Amino acid sequence: MANSNVFYSPIPVVVWGTGNVGRAAIRAVAAHPGLELTAVIVSSEAKDGRAAGELAGAGRDLAVTATRDVDAALATLDGAGAVVYAANGELRPDDAVADIIRALTAGAVVVSSSVYALYDHRNAPPEVRDPVAKACRDGRASLFVSGIDPGWGNDLLPALVSGLGSEIDQIRCQEIFDYSTYDAEDSVRYIVGMGQPMDYDPPMVMPGVPSMVWGGQIRLIARALGVEIDELREVVDRQPLTATVTTALGEFADGTQGALRFEVQGIVDGEPLIVVEHVTRITADVAHDWPMPADGGDGAHRVIVEGRPRIEINVEATDEGGNRSAGGNATAANRLVNAIPWLRDTDPDLYDGLDVPLTPSTYLHRRKK
Repeated sequence: MANSNVFYSPIPVVVWGTGNVGRAAIRAVAAHPGLELTAVIVSSEAKDGRAAGELAGAGRDLAVTATRDVDAALATLDGAGAVVYAANGELRPDDAVADIIRALTAGAVVVSSSVYALYDHRNAPPEVRDPVAKACRDGRASLFVSGIDPGWGNDLLPALVSGLGSEIDQIRCQEIFDYSTYDAEDSVRYIVGMGQPMDYDPPMVMPGVPSMVWGGQIRLIARALGVEIDELREVVDRQPLTATVTTALGEFADGTQGALRFEVQGIVDGEPLIVVEHVTRITADVAHDWPMPADGGDGAHRVIVEGRPRIEINVEATDEGGNRSAGGNATAANRLVNAIPWLRDTDPDLYDGLDVPLTPSTYLHRRKK
């Protein structure tokens, strides 16, 4: 039991990056009574010196301005504290790992959604994992890498839901999203392939890439269920637009890719026992025969347990003016931020989505009447 006579200071936290996850992370840190936002790191000259509350859409002044001076930002942690690393890692994975190592070596707990290879650190390539593990030891700090999908939508949630069944034939985790309002145009057009000719090969679904990104989540679910995966299989399907559409991201021409669907299947005894499936559209008017969100909205995350009983869980989160992409990003950020106190108190190491408990919120907001 904690000694009530001891004064406990909030944990100082630096948020590194102000994109989709970084904005939500700033708001989450500012709301948490056990954390204190001490710095925000940006790479853009245009953001340098701007108010963190403004960048995050917090609706209030957070008394912190953004900086490109990484050393000065980390110095606010005084050799402890935590870093929420939310800088882009899809296009710069080596740089992202180097940044994370830098923060860990400085003694900061690090939580991040940026490096897919470390979601399932036990099976990460040694050339990625070993330097990070050494940084944890050297800095006596811990690392937790997670998100929503990959992340809690296909590790913690399906493991929890499986405990409500008696006979399980298959676990399927789905992300179903309309990307017309997703604030990451380069990713939507060039990684996912929306608006590209049908002979374009989207990097997201090049052979081996889906297994690299989501295979770790398959293995985490298998670990929770106590089964061994024999192999991973990938299934990809694409559909073209039948008319030109214009979204918040610009124009997407008739005949170009308008929808992408893929599965990563965890095969056990010849059958796909664990499946992670993505269904992505650039408009709701394409691929009508593919799965849709239960309420017909812009996006959802779904876990289906086929068995006895059959169980289906739909999660629909909204943020930043009702945007479901922003809502999903916020849940990922909150999962990471809320884990910081637990990570600060545990042994220095790498942790995954099954290791880190889901911490109940301690900041229920009561509006003044």
